[in-house]
Amino acid sequence: MQTRETSDDAVIGLVGGLGVGAAIHYYRELAAAHDDTQRPLKLRMDHASIARATGYATAGDRQGLAEYLAGFLARLKLAGATIGVVPAVTPHMCIDELMAITPIPLVDITAVVRDHLRDRQLSKVALFGTRFVVESSFYGRLPDVDVVRPRDSEIEFIHGAYTRLAYSGVASADDRQQLSALAETLRTRDGVQAVLLAGTDFAVMFEASNTPFPYVDCAGAHIAAILRAAGASPLR
Repeated sequence: MQTRETSDDAVIGLVGGLGVGAAIHYYRELAAAHDDTQRPLKLRMDHASIARATGYATAGDRQGLAEYLAGFLARLKLAGATIGVVPAVTPHMCIDELMAITPIPLVDITAVVRDHLRDRQLSKVALFGTRFVVESSFYGRLPDVDVVRPRDSEIEFIHGAYTRLAYSGVASADDRQQLSALAETLRTRDGVQAVLLAGTDFAVMFEASNTPFPYVDCAGAHIAAILRAAGASPLR
């Protein structure tokens, strides 16, 4: 479920820290889009702990994670936020629990990506993200899509590469090369049409100029939806 808030008074509340590189990317892209339309960016940000969020995810504690994130959203609301954003895919494992207690409407990345795949008529994809995202096939939120699961050793590598990126904010050239090779393997071996960059920090590693495989930028689709919710124009 997505917010339909479109008021000029909309204020974006961003839960940062769940991958510092991703939060910076979201901030940069949101600011650039607002600058392009000569609209003031109304943004509040609070900083969560990636280690604590990962701990909840590892334990499978969806309710605990939801309550943890809701605390940040409550503080953002007190600071004036009217739209909530969690700029990370892994924490969306608790999206149902979080939707039930969130103090402000959320722009749900799982709904955004589902609709984006439908619009692009993609029916067979693979995922790059944490093992929580990959092994759950995006938490089962792509009902009309054949989500190809990489082999166990491949999932371990994807998870490790993403974790290194999320904690450091630095894109490793070696990880980028190996992930690109794996994407080509998934395309030729398993027939996937595209790879979903289902970890928002991958926006730091992959962009149009250095990505040789068909892909879906989940962070980009999410940011465009946030802009629509805030009444701003989509990204260039």
